[in-house]
Amino acid sequence: MSPEQSSSPEQSSPIEQSATGRLYGVGLGPGDPSLMTVRAVEVIAAADVIAYHSARHGRSIARSIAAAHLRADHIEEALVYPVTTESTDHPGGYRGALDDFYEEAAARLAAHLDAGRTVAVLAEGDPLFYGSYQHMHKRLAHRYPTEVIPGVTSVSAAAARLGEPLVEAEEVLTILPGTLPEEELAARLAATDSAVVMKLGRTFGKVRGALERAGRLDEARYVERATMKGERTGSLADVDPESVPYFSVAVLPSRVAPLTGGPKPASSEGPGRGEVVVVGTGPAGPLWLTPETRGALAAADDLVGYTTYVDRVPHRPGQRRHGSDNRVESERAEFALELAKRGRRVAVVSGGDPGVFAMATAVLEVASQDQFADVPVRVLPGVTAANAAAARAGAPLGHDYVTLSLSDRLKPWEVIAERLAAAAAADLVLAIYNPGSRSRTWQVGKARELLLAHRTPDTPVVLGRDVGGPEESVRIVRLGDLDPAEVDMRTLLIVGSSQTQWVRRRGGQDQIVWTPRRYPEG
Repeated sequence: MSPEQSSSPEQSSPIEQSATGRLYGVGLGPGDPSLMTVRAVEVIAAADVIAYHSARHGRSIARSIAAAHLRADHIEEALVYPVTTESTDHPGGYRGALDDFYEEAAARLAAHLDAGRTVAVLAEGDPLFYGSYQHMHKRLAHRYPTEVIPGVTSVSAAAARLGEPLVEAEEVLTILPGTLPEEELAARLAATDSAVVMKLGRTFGKVRGALERAGRLDEARYVERATMKGERTGSLADVDPESVPYFSVAVLPSRVAPLTGGPKPASSEGPGRGEVVVVGTGPAGPLWLTPETRGALAAADDLVGYTTYVDRVPHRPGQRRHGSDNRVESERAEFALELAKRGRRVAVVSGGDPGVFAMATAVLEVASQDQFADVPVRVLPGVTAANAAAARAGAPLGHDYVTLSLSDRLKPWEVIAERLAAAAAADLVLAIYNPGSRSRTWQVGKARELLLAHRTPDTPVVLGRDVGGPEESVRIVRLGDLDPAEVDMRTLLIVGSSQTQWVRRRGGQDQIVWTPRRYPEG
């Protein structure tokens, strides 16, 4: 270092002085001492007190990483956990025992800080990323000058040792503790692009099960003791559960295929690997997607559907999109099944729920033909328009109800009229899809006439238009005041029964509708 550099006023001293001691949370990186930052080395070398956590056996991985930088005159504070995974007779249980331990450890460090000593608390990885240091930070940082030295996390180390990108472009990375319930893990793993699951060890079997349930076991990679002695990497599906230590992670790398080299992406074509998944995107955008649907859309090689619905799905590198007109359902279904026969994973995108006046019927009808008998087909549910509109209005579907479409393109009006009359006579709430369009303008008026033969003019009617979308409108009107001119193809009608209630709350600002679950005795 030149004299000019050593005297630069912008260069901070290794340890800043203050009236009390200063607390440092020092990230050490994933295990290899050479991956410690320069700042971490500076702080450790200049500190008065070195603190580190350990189990009751007394060995500390954090201390071993920093050992080359410890001085003989360092005051060492070993913060020994009273429990790790074993049971305890503490009156507050496991959590109570740890809380008492953290309080006692913080008090020990505070005594040094009050005496004017600088305290460096060592932490594997990064101090504020699933680290033990954070418990000291929460108890002491508001009382003493504090600096946190970031470190390389095990997540970054695992990706580096695998040599595979974690995320690219608009992909989303999810970091999960393996201690979550298996069902929760499966849902989150299905919904994300890339993931890292921490804290394996005893949780490995559950994590493996969650990956399998999410349909992502084949993609999963395993990294043990990244950058440390005994490092191991490989396919997670091949790992013996009995051999997995705590310091290991499961990794779902980026789904974007490598340009050259590297492992073959899970989405590459192959005989018998294709399938069709019919997914419902709900009534509008991403907020209405289920985790399972998110996962299916992300894993697909091809998206097939009505262009308006396909456009709702975020673009992904390498994924092919096949949008078409809304009136070619059978052709769309056959096209999707042909792609799957060639080994492609195909998501047929449908609005709402694919099984409610949507694409699932068309796909299954074509899939029943002999030529597609070997193509796997799955249907994933979505939030249907009736449920979305009902939720916005309150709970009009709280009792028995019937769902029907007013469109007479695929069934004669006589059938529709008979069903309307029968449902009205049975005093059922009606959820009415496809009430009108530019070419169908009289059906709503005729339906109102049929319903008024069985319902009073004061019967509440919910008009839900573009629910969840940018032009959302939810209004409640009397059946006698229902204006067909205010109803279009993007509107869903919910017509109450004789028991459906309609009230105003908060000084008339809110209108809510609900149908009681109890029905009067005859």
